[in-house]
This record gives sequence, C-alpha cells and structure tokens, in this order.
Amino acid sequence: MSDVRPAPGTEMIFQWRKWDGSPHWRHECVYLGGDEWGDWLGQPAGWHSARPGASFVTAGPNVTLVPRQTDYALTVNRDHPKAMRIYIDIGWDVRWSDDPLLAVGIDMDLDVVRVDGDRGIWIDDRDEWEEHSAQFGYPAEIMTRLEALALDLEQRVRDQTAPFDDATGDLWLDRLEALHLAPRLDS
Repeated sequence: MSDVRPAPGTEMIFQWRKWDGSPHWRHECVYLGGDEWGDWLGQPAGWHSARPGASFVTAGPNVTLVPRQTDYALTVNRDHPKAMRIYIDIGWDVRWSDDPLLAVGIDMDLDVVRVDGDRGIWIDDRDEWEEHSAQFGYPAEIMTRLEALALDLEQRVRDQTAPFDDATGDLWLDRLEALHLAPRLDS
C-alpha cells in the first residue's frame, strides 16, 4: 500500500472488486486532497463509471472519501437526479494500492443510503449481502463486523456526524467544482 498521493487535480481510478476477485465498479476520478477523515476523490459531472454489464455517466458531481478505516467508502452527491445525497459502500480492504493513481476496495454489498425526501436513510442491498455471503463464503466474523458497521454508519448519517454531515461533503464538492473539469467524451 502506497503512502504517496497524487497532486490535487490529478486524474486517477477507484477500482472495486468482489470478494472472489472479480471486477466490479471502476470510477474515473480526480484526487482532491486529504483531511482528518482520509483522502477525497472527485467525479465531475459527465465522467464515467463502469462494471461488467453496466456503465453510466455521472449526472452531477460527487466526492468519495477513502477513509483511514478500510471497511467503507463514503460518496456525497450534489444535484443527484434521484436526490441521493449520501451513498456509503460497506467494503473490505478499501485503500490505496501500490500505484498512487489507484484506490481499491472489495465491495461487500451492504450500503447506507440517504435520500433527501420521504424515503430518508436506510441500509440497502441486504438481499445481495445474503446471496453473496452464501456464494462467496464470507467469514462469519467479517459478516458480524460489517453488519454492526452498517448499523453504526446508518446512525452516524442520521445524526449528521462529520464526515457524514452536509458541510464536510460540500467543502469537497466545492473544491471539485473549482477545478472546472470538462465532461469526458471518450472512455
């Protein structure tokens, strides 16, 4: 794992995989900098995300925290078409690789979601969690730990505890937008 970070504004990749090593989401990002919570990556509107069988172009800007804690990644959206403000991927081994332009993690299915509006805050994809725990054989101690983490993060999002508050995410979204990066036409 590298301690080297790119200069703010440098393009990079955040690559998720599944427990069995198969590829999952790959996000085109730009490094924004770090704070007490960890390192922040940005994805401007018009940049790409893809996984086997699916891809999309971001409709609005988002920032992702790669925290010092290696079992989740927090994404904060601005102007998301479905009013999704916060999306936390519960993960495993979320970290920088030996390549300072690549952050990696294992997607563990459970997600904590905050939508502005009636739906509110919830833990998502419990069905995938059950299916994949049987398919991939997640160790029981990891399942127990991550289930407890999901409940803890859900409460921290409800309580708007930093970095799960609006102010922290907005600071990094403002930094991303100040870079004035253009939408991608290729990839």
